[in-house]
Amino acid sequence: MKSFNSVDLFKLPTLLRISAFLFVSLACFYLGKRWSESDGYQQRVFFTSRQIPAPSVSLSPNYNRTFDLSSLIQNGTVSSQAIPSSSPILDTVLPPPPPPPPPVAVETFGVVDENGVMAEEFEVGEFDPDVVENWGNGNVTEAVDGGRGGGARVRVKKFGLCQAGMREYIPCLDNVEAIKRLNSTKNGEKFERHCPGNGQGLSCLVPAPKGYRTPIPWPRSRDEVWFSNVPHAQLAEYKGGQNWVFVDKNKFKFPGGGTQFIHGADQYLDQIAKMVPDIAFGQRTRVVLDAGCGVASFGAYLLSRNVLTMSVAPKDVHENQIQFALERGVPAMAAAFATRRLLYPSQAFDLIHCSRCRINWTRDDGILLLEVNRMLRGGGYFAWAAQPVYKHELLLEEQWDEMVNLTTRLCWKLVKKEGYIAIWQKPFNNSCYLSRENGTQPPLCDPDDDPDNVWYVNLKACITPLPEDGSGTNVSTWPARLQNPPDRLQRIQMDAYISRKELFKAESKYWNEIIESYVRALHWKKFKLRNVMDMRAGFGGFAAALHDNHFDCWVLNVVPVSGPNTLPVIYDRGLLGVMHDWCEPFDTYPRTYDFLHAAGLFSVEQKRCNISSIMLEMDRILRPGGRVYVRDSIAVIDELKEIGSAMGWQVSVRETAEGPHASYRILTCDKRLLRA
Repeated sequence: MKSFNSVDLFKLPTLLRISAFLFVSLACFYLGKRWSESDGYQQRVFFTSRQIPAPSVSLSPNYNRTFDLSSLIQNGTVSSQAIPSSSPILDTVLPPPPPPPPPVAVETFGVVDENGVMAEEFEVGEFDPDVVENWGNGNVTEAVDGGRGGGARVRVKKFGLCQAGMREYIPCLDNVEAIKRLNSTKNGEKFERHCPGNGQGLSCLVPAPKGYRTPIPWPRSRDEVWFSNVPHAQLAEYKGGQNWVFVDKNKFKFPGGGTQFIHGADQYLDQIAKMVPDIAFGQRTRVVLDAGCGVASFGAYLLSRNVLTMSVAPKDVHENQIQFALERGVPAMAAAFATRRLLYPSQAFDLIHCSRCRINWTRDDGILLLEVNRMLRGGGYFAWAAQPVYKHELLLEEQWDEMVNLTTRLCWKLVKKEGYIAIWQKPFNNSCYLSRENGTQPPLCDPDDDPDNVWYVNLKACITPLPEDGSGTNVSTWPARLQNPPDRLQRIQMDAYISRKELFKAESKYWNEIIESYVRALHWKKFKLRNVMDMRAGFGGFAAALHDNHFDCWVLNVVPVSGPNTLPVIYDRGLLGVMHDWCEPFDTYPRTYDFLHAAGLFSVEQKRCNISSIMLEMDRILRPGGRVYVRDSIAVIDELKEIGSAMGWQVSVRETAEGPHASYRILTCDKRLLRA
């Protein structure tokens, strides 16, 4: 018989070869299993070199037991004397080496990449201001104590909503207890600032009225706003016959009329322009003050003529007129001609207007008209539309004579009287003041009186002289004045190691580059910017950059009392501004600004104020759906981020253009609409 060899084996049919392989495999598995399960056999120690997560060792269940190898070999029995009780191999188990460290991640915040280069295609998530969050009415669980002089920080959890009666709350103007303690109110003292004491300020979130809606965008808001956003019909009822405002279904409508311009603000402005062509709206006249503004239609219609108007009125029986103005998207503040200077510098306004503003200009030796004189630019105009101008009644004629007498002693020139409007012009220099007879009242103010010092400064019955060098009077026409360094720049009291003009130009260039980067990287053209506040304005470079980048908005430049007074420069540029101390609340209604900007503010004010109080004030004046940008140090930003989250804001931190290693960050916040 022919024997099988390897060649023959591989010539067998395939099925037979597979069957043979399976048989051999099963036999080996069975024999191996029986052998490993035999009594007395010591199982092996198995090693593995798999790197998950590091080399590991598996030990037999018989580890640390001893056996008699000779007996095991000869008889298959176990003896406890064969192996020493300890084995150096098994006792010494080396610890696994530590895993390699993960690669260092560079944290970025969206505006720049890991190399510090500004990103061009960063997408900002859309924010829906109509999203309502059920916030509840709990009180502050914990607060940040960063008050004057500093203190220990604790984590902020959540600020509660204020009671519904505080929907229009203005802390310094609604301090009922302080107003009750006033010695006198005959001169309008109750309409001035009376702020809560230290530790008695706002500690909750001022709620929006029921049915609050995203404001109607500009320019449509000039003519109509939602009734639910300012749900007060008293003014419409009181002024219903004067074409100010009326209610139409779910909206307030503003036909553009007023007490003295019943045919509309545009026709009224045309009349003023024809009476005195040198007023030149939008060129020589750029910045205007409207005293007793009503619903601010005068200022609203001047905007189309490239004129910025600060509309002011007290929170009196017509208490919501400023709220209407700001809801419309028109510059406005609650302010009163009473006993203190208004918070604007000398020579701020090219024109000051009063149409039936109910102000007695001649009282107390003309002290209120002297305040107008302080704020009026050299060569500027005062327009008065009131009954004494045109009505021939004994009492009214006496008031007109008093006005003419006072303005003559102020060296004002009556340039035109037509119909119910009279217009005076302030002198360009001091020559008329110096040529008056000795003893003429009112006198010139003392040389040491600073006419730009306005924070809690009482009115003075004296004439503010004009600078001998003509600064403030000889400003450029608009729009050139926006970029020209004004003469009053040299009068700013500040530490400067280089030329003030160089600082002025550097600030303008800096903010132009920042705004351009915001437009590219953060798609600012999609933002609904209308009412904007720069909380630490400097020379107004941020506002000028918004203008240069064609944003259809207005900016209130706030100059903190803790820094140099740059307000004269801001007004000489043709911008609006106000002095303020951020340790106190601001004089405006809740929900009146779309955007708040603060660059380096908190690093300065944290030495003086509780910064959580500043943040709560920002929340009060910011509209739901509004935004906040804070540029500050990393330590400050971390604290502000906690407070912002506790107020219900959507917060995020981004890098500046300097990259990830810069000492500054940008905190961006979106305010949501909160409900109890």
